[in-house]
This record gives sequence, structure tokens and C-alpha cells, in this order.
Amino acid sequence: LESLLRLVQEVVDKHSDTDVLETAAQTLEKLCDDQFPIFSRCETNRSRLLDMVSNRYRESLDEYTNLLTGDEEPDQDEVYALVSSLKKVSIFYNCHDMGHWNIWSGLLEIVTRSRDCLVEKQPLWVPEEAVKYCLLGCYFGLLWDKNSLADNLGGSTTHDSITDLKERLAKFMQVSKEIMGLEGAGAQLKEEAFISICDLLIVFGHCGEANGQTPLKPLAFKPDEGMGVLLNIFIQDHVFIEDEDEDIDDHQKIEELHKRRNFLACYCKLVVYNVLPTKSAADVLKHYVTFYNDYGDIIKATLGKARENNKTNCAKTMIQSLIYKFNELQQEVAGIDRGSEDFHAIKELAKRFALSFGLDALKNRDAVASLHREGILVAVNPLENPEDPAGAPPNLAFLEILTEFTGKLLKQDKKVVLGYLDKRVAGGGPNSRGDD
Repeated sequence: LESLLRLVQEVVDKHSDTDVLETAAQTLEKLCDDQFPIFSRCETNRSRLLDMVSNRYRESLDEYTNLLTGDEEPDQDEVYALVSSLKKVSIFYNCHDMGHWNIWSGLLEIVTRSRDCLVEKQPLWVPEEAVKYCLLGCYFGLLWDKNSLADNLGGSTTHDSITDLKERLAKFMQVSKEIMGLEGAGAQLKEEAFISICDLLIVFGHCGEANGQTPLKPLAFKPDEGMGVLLNIFIQDHVFIEDEDEDIDDHQKIEELHKRRNFLACYCKLVVYNVLPTKSAADVLKHYVTFYNDYGDIIKATLGKARENNKTNCAKTMIQSLIYKFNELQQEVAGIDRGSEDFHAIKELAKRFALSFGLDALKNRDAVASLHREGILVAVNPLENPEDPAGAPPNLAFLEILTEFTGKLLKQDKKVVLGYLDKRVAGGGPNSRGDD
């Protein structure tokens, strides 16, 4: 055992390969199980190793900062020492609670200073990879601290410790959100910030709602609208894109697709667990047919879970995604050609959505009816065609898309929906939305 522990320490000291370090951290995690009689010896060694990891990070950061302060350029070795020490911190923070080593605020400080550089359009003061490891370290630190507070409820968990974590979480979320929205931020930083935000929203989104965890309620973190918009923009820019680079080999393509699927799953989880409102999925659902081969299973599962949560909201989200596609087509071409391939693609999307309602019309009655109401409002607003005063309303073609769902209406509801349409066309009342 002593030899094994010594070798783990040596490996961590000398190596910087990700797989090697992760294996070392996981081995130590397995050995430091308090159910084992060897726990106390392993625990002592773990403390020694984490001392080494955190000291190495502090020393390399001091050396790096001192050089910059003295207007000197850190050389390759000093840059490598900083990046490699931060990599070790992030990998060990994943498996071991490093809260006692008090490095969290220092890691956030590196991220914050880097954000300031990006805002001022200056080059980063540390390598991008170093900032990525700091983001990771902060993320794991927040998870460990939340875990520790939950485990010690009624014991060492105090109001002050909960407030402290709440403040640190808010700071981390804010800086990550800003990095995601900055044009100058590199892809790996944006990706890391995106995943950290999504995962922390799942962990803290409904904090304190579980049985016996009421004291943790102040930690509940709800995303504001701006954060929801940024997460959606990230998904549109990084997931729903065609591969333009023909030179990359199949292995790279698979890796890339796996990464994108992970991004999409992170976002969809927020909708499924009611952290983001169901309507946030509309921009994802609109790609259901176009990207069916790559993400069809994820989008279908999201649709199913969203329907379980709230049938009517899910139906309104479907119609919203069809409206997005319809509006996009209107912007691309002057006047909708109902015979075009693009229009047919929107009808195909509506057909897929309609099929997802299944055969039980009674169960989905309210949802399908509200979907028709929303669709009719789009089709008849505005009633006047600015291009041709004598012509049909400019969005009237949307009714043809809506017909894909009419098979799901109950017989008696078809009359109601038709009456609703007649009333809207006759009254032309965009303002009469309330008297459904």
C-alpha cells in the first residue's frame, strides 16, 4: 500500500497527461473510502498530495505574476508550469474536495481578470487553456461545497456558510455568462462556460425543494431571460451547424458530433427539469427534421418529457417552432410559395409533431385545441396585406401547416375551431386575444 501511494504521488508530480492524472485521482478516490481499514493512512497521503498540487499551483502563479509585474514575458517553461499545475488542480478537484486548501477565490480571480481582458479587447494575461482549468476548478468547488452543506444540515452548516456559497455561485454564473457572450472568447472557454452554467442550473435550480433540505432554499438559482437567450444562441451556433470542413477524418467527425450532442442534451435537460420555460425548446424543435439523423433521439425525448410536464405548454412550443420556421421562410423569399420544397419541409415538421400526439385524442384535447388557436392567430394577423390591399392576409398560408394537426381534433372541437377562425377573420381582432 505504501509503495502504491508513493507511486501515485510520483506520477502526479512528474506527469501532465490527462488520462494518467485522471487515473491517479480516481485511484486515490477509491482508496480513500472511509469504510476501509486503510482509510486513515490513505487520507494522510491524500492530504500530502493535495498540498503538493495546490502549492505547485500557487508557486507557478506567483512566479508568472511576478514576471508580468516586472514587465517581463514568461518563457515557455513558466507558461507550461502554470497550465500544468492548473490542470492538476481541476482534475483533483473533480474527485476530491479541495475546499480546505482555500484556492477557489484565486481560481475565480484568474477567470475574472481574463474576462476583463476580453471585454477590453486585450490579449489574455494567461493562456486560454489555463482559464479553462480555472473555470473547471471553480465549478467542481461549488459542487463540493453544496454537497458538504447538504451533508451537514443540522450540524456545521450555518446561515453564513449558505450565504457565502450563494454569493460565490452568483459571481461564477455572472462571469461565465459574460464569457459566453463575448465575441473575443475562444471556443474552448465558451464551451466550458456553457456546460458549467447548464450543470449548475440543474444542481441549484430547485435547491431546497427536496425533503428535509429547506434550509438550502436560498441557494436556488433561477436563470434570468438574458442567460436563457445566451444559452440558446450558443446551441444555435455550436450544435445546429453543417460540417463545412471536408478534410477532417471520420474519427474527428464522430468526436465532434458526440461533443455537440452533449451540448444539446445539457440544454434540453434544463427544459425537461423546468429550469428554463418549455417555450425555450422552440428554437431546438424547429431543427427536428433537418437534423433528425444527428439529434432526432434527443429532440424526441425532450418533446416527450415536455409533454409529460405540461401538454398545453408543449403544444404551444411546437406551434412556436413552426412560426419561427415560417417567419424565416418569409424573410428569405418575397411571398410564400406553397409548392416550394422549403414550405413542404415545414409541413413535414408539423406532421412529425402531430404524430407525436399519439392516438388518444381525448387525452390531448386541450393541448391540440390551444395549438389551433395559436396557429389561427398567426394566420389572420395582420388581416390586411400591405403589399396587396385586395389580397389575402400575408400569413394565411400558415393555415395549411396547421391542417397537419386537424386530424388530432375531436369532432365537436373541429366546429369550435372553425367558429374561432370565422370570428377572427370577420372581426379581424388582434386585440380580441383575451376572449378565447
